[in-house]
Amino acid sequence: MPRRSRIIVPNIPLHVIQRGNNRQACFYASEDYQFYLEWLQEYAGSTGCLVHAYVLMTNHVHLLLTPEKSESAGNLMKRLGQRYVQYINRTYKRSGTLWEGRFRSSIIQQDEYLLKCQRYIELNPVRAGIVKHPGEYRWSSYLVNGQGKSDDLLSPHSLYQALGRTASERQNAYRELFRYELEPGEIDEIRKATNGNFALGNSRFKQEIE
Repeated sequence: MPRRSRIIVPNIPLHVIQRGNNRQACFYASEDYQFYLEWLQEYAGSTGCLVHAYVLMTNHVHLLLTPEKSESAGNLMKRLGQRYVQYINRTYKRSGTLWEGRFRSSIIQQDEYLLKCQRYIELNPVRAGIVKHPGEYRWSSYLVNGQGKSDDLLSPHSLYQALGRTASERQNAYRELFRYELEPGEIDEIRKATNGNFALGNSRFKQEIE
């Protein structure tokens, strides 16, 4: 069965997932997470991608970004992935692939779908049972979006900016969103869209994109 073409449209947000090969670990120590985020910032800037949210799990990565050009996201993931693999292989004296083939992605309708996807990303450690609250997880953008930690990597989306007039108001409003868990149907919808390279949005948006 032919592989479904990836849908990427310039200036439309994209949810990206990249998993370890055979779901094996990609991060082994704090330094690994730190280097990945440093290189993510570097290559996001050079390829024309704005990063709105992220979470680095032990064996996979979620990113929410807006590509400036149709090739921006692919270039970002290729350069970042290659450099990180070289670092891991050199540091841990291993060889071979680290990632599970191509990254998966879903183009996202701006409106309620974007912040819903952002919550999905930052709630990953909670769903995995690692922490009880997203603010307890170190390798997530929730510390920036919800708690005001400084991080030059992130570029807040306009929908996040619209949550309040000041940084404090925005963070308070954002934290309020996390008082409620995502419905199982919402989680399934996001997963299906991303794993299948489908658009995430209402029926009209899907028709316009696809």
